[in-house]
Formats: sequence, structure tokens, C-alpha cells
Amino acid sequence: MTSQMTASLPDHAAMAAALEATGNYRLLRKLQTPHVYIPDDGTPLRTAIFLDVETTGLDAARCEIIELAMTPFTYAADGRIFSVGTAFQGLREPSHPIPPEVTAITGIDDAMVAGHSIDPAAAADFIAQADLLIAHNAGFDRRFMERFCPEFAHKPWACSMSQIDWQAEGFEGLRLTWLAATYGFFYDKHRAVHDCHAGIELLARPLPKSGRRAMAQLLDRARAPNWRLWASHAPFDMKDALKTRGYRWNGDGVGALRAWYIDVSDERREDEIAFLHQEIYGREVEINQRKIDAFDRFSDRA
Repeated sequence: MTSQMTASLPDHAAMAAALEATGNYRLLRKLQTPHVYIPDDGTPLRTAIFLDVETTGLDAARCEIIELAMTPFTYAADGRIFSVGTAFQGLREPSHPIPPEVTAITGIDDAMVAGHSIDPAAAADFIAQADLLIAHNAGFDRRFMERFCPEFAHKPWACSMSQIDWQAEGFEGLRLTWLAATYGFFYDKHRAVHDCHAGIELLARPLPKSGRRAMAQLLDRARAPNWRLWASHAPFDMKDALKTRGYRWNGDGVGALRAWYIDVSDERREDEIAFLHQEIYGREVEINQRKIDAFDRFSDRA
């Protein structure tokens, strides 16, 4: 390319800066995933894997995985992200046709997955050395992965959606695309590996208000145990009080009780038990409770 031709090309960065400087435009830039966020400086590093699955539906007991992506990256204990590795990714043909509504969302149709499979043993080998598995909505991905490959039940998990207080940091939505747009970037969505790269990018960014890296807050919350308290046999007319308090209903009884429940920190556990005794039952009763950590959090076992 000649220097004259080069000179004639538009300076897109300058154009973008000029538009934004007017105050009338806010531009999104396409995510360019770096291989290195921070050069190796001798800090002891650990390995996390950001994973994402596309499935034929929402019910992990009946629906199937049609795409899996897992992207490894190295991080320090303080939340700094250093480098991003090569992703594991694959398509999988389910036992039944992919519903049209799933194709509309994911872009994956029957022709794309025909004849493809994902080897559970290969997936297990890929995560063998990982210190942490992360998903955006880990309560969804973990259930599918544990049914697909039992080794995923033996790793600690974290959730980039629920274990970062995005709302307190000024974000209005929790979807990856919304979070990315707030940070000023977009990516090719609805494919698992692109979601993984977007998730890692979010974790590497400082949070707008606190200034902490998102990964640092995620690690703090993943490391801290919490308690799941069950309001078993709570009076029916107390359901509104429980909902207002933040309790959720385990309606299908999967893996646990058919009852209202809440997750609280160590510090809040005694206060929450007192609330149940005084406000819900009107007397002291035995509260079904379980300590939960990253090894069983987001799993049906909890």
C-alpha cells in the first residue's frame, strides 16, 4: 500500500474521538481480546476457566448442551488478570431437534451440529489444572456441566453475574451484552466462546464507582462461605413477608426442600434465624440450614 493510499484512509480513532467530544454521541468499540492483559512480573499465578454453554432449553434435567466453550486465563490472588489462553470449544448434536426459539437466540441450528459431539473426557482433562471455574449465571451452566461430566462437580465455581454487585456500581442490567455496552464495547454475541472473552474482559476492568477490579470482588465473594436457610413449613400467609425479605421459592424441589430459602453470610445468619423465629413462626423452631462454599454453590447439591 502506497503512502498516498495510506494517507487517504479515514482516521477512525480521530473520527470517533471527535464525535464523542460533541457530547451527542456515545460509541461502542468491538472487543479485541488481548492475549496478555498484564505481562508476567513473577507474581504467583492461578488459572481460571470462563465457560459458557448453549443448550436446547433451560431445564438441565431434560435439555441438552449444543455448544460448549471454555477459555482459560491466569490471575493473581488480588484479582489482576494476566494472560488468556486457547479456548476449548465444540458443538454437540442433541438427541432431539433444536427448538426454533433456541436457534433464534443462539444462531445454532440442526445443520450446524449434525455429526458433532463433545467428549466429556476431553472436557474433564481441560479443567483438570484449573483453580476456579467461572460462568455468567453459574447456577445455569454448572447444573448442565455436572450432568454432562461429573468432574465439574469437584471444582470451585464462581458467578460473574451474581457475585459482583453490578447494580451498586451503576449498571442497569446484568446480561453480558448490557454490561459490555455500559463499558463501551460490543462483541459477536450468542456464540459461547465470544461470551467467554467478553466475560474475561469485564472481569479485567475496574468497577466504575469502587475502582476495584471486578475479578477482585468476584474472588472475595467466591471465597467467603455463606449459609442457606430454609423456612420449612412456613405459614402460607407469611409468603409475602418472606418474598419481601429476599427469600426464594424452591417450587420444584430439585435437590433440596420444597420451601422458601435464602442465602446469607456468616455475619447475618443469627439475625436471620431470629427473624424466622419472631416474624415467621412466632416461636423457636429448628431451622434447616447448610453451609455453602464455592465447591457446591450453584449446584443442585446446595
